[in-house]
Amino acid sequence: MDQILHYEFLGQEAYRFGVAFLIILASLVLRKIFDKLISKKLHQWSAKTHFLYDDILISALSPPVSALIFSMGIFFALFVFELPREPYDWPRLITHAYRVTLSLIAMWAAYRLCDLITEISKNFLSKQDADLADHFTPLVRQSLRITVLLIGGILIVQNLGYSVTSLVAGLGIGGLAIALAAQDTVANLLGTVVMFTDKPFKIGDWVRFGEVDGFVEQFGFRSVKVRTWANTLLYIPNKMITSDVIENCSSMRKRRVKMTIGIQYNSPPDKVRELVRRIEEMLKSDPDVNQEYMLVRFTDFGPSSLDIFIYYFTNSTAWAEYLDVRQRINLQMMNLVHELGLSFAFPSRTLYFGNALAVENRKADRPGGHPLEEA
Repeated sequence: MDQILHYEFLGQEAYRFGVAFLIILASLVLRKIFDKLISKKLHQWSAKTHFLYDDILISALSPPVSALIFSMGIFFALFVFELPREPYDWPRLITHAYRVTLSLIAMWAAYRLCDLITEISKNFLSKQDADLADHFTPLVRQSLRITVLLIGGILIVQNLGYSVTSLVAGLGIGGLAIALAAQDTVANLLGTVVMFTDKPFKIGDWVRFGEVDGFVEQFGFRSVKVRTWANTLLYIPNKMITSDVIENCSSMRKRRVKMTIGIQYNSPPDKVRELVRRIEEMLKSDPDVNQEYMLVRFTDFGPSSLDIFIYYFTNSTAWAEYLDVRQRINLQMMNLVHELGLSFAFPSRTLYFGNALAVENRKADRPGGHPLEEA
């Protein structure tokens, strides 16, 4: 029996293969017990609790813990063998490899825990502003995952035996050059922070700033996507949001109409007064016109017309409904003008000659016998 146990195969005693096999088998059994029994029981327990985040915590950590159990079995099974140190130091290489494996498992667990932190931040922000939570949560998740990957990469490099200090120092020098070349990127990130703190608009809002006019579709770290009325998609750098005046048209509670109509100069004052009164009564009786504030006034003697200033608001802010109301009001004003026997004015010019005889003389004196025609 001793001869069988100590029989050498591939430079190792036979019993070492048996022990390694048992260790790996035990790790697989423990892994199966954890997956099918412990993890399942934890999920059932978390479903009965009132704590909001235990389900996410258990779901996030179960796969990494399962992988950790199996990796430990592989590591201990390898060290059962007498590993040579020449020409390669196999124990040292395996130890470094196991440290890298542990770093990867830890990074995987931290990456999955980002969902837990994101959910906590979302619930916290939802108490303040539900729209802010919906827009800001994806950015929090993305930032956390990038941070985890960066830290995990540094840990892996350190476990491989490289100097992290020199690496960080090199990154610092290179980072300075990158920062100088990436000022716009930093400005866009700061614009993102300002955008989420001030909340000038949300997804779906109709906004206008600069030459931009359209609906907000998506937020990002660098830019905001705006769908224009022509159905094109604009990518607006976030730094523009902090420097430009933004008009949020979707926040209108009512929509303004501001116009001036002109009637002819030969209109009698009493009819002008009556027209102003009837237009104002018409606006006050219209259910689609906001009754909080309106103005109808004869304000100016224009170059070609008597100007009546009309100022009111529609209850609806929707573009099509607003135009329907405005069209109906305009047609009703046309009817009022015609009912009173008035006429709309248009740009015109009348010439008056103070001395008709002088005009006739100039006609007669014109060379070639072609008199100057009257204008």
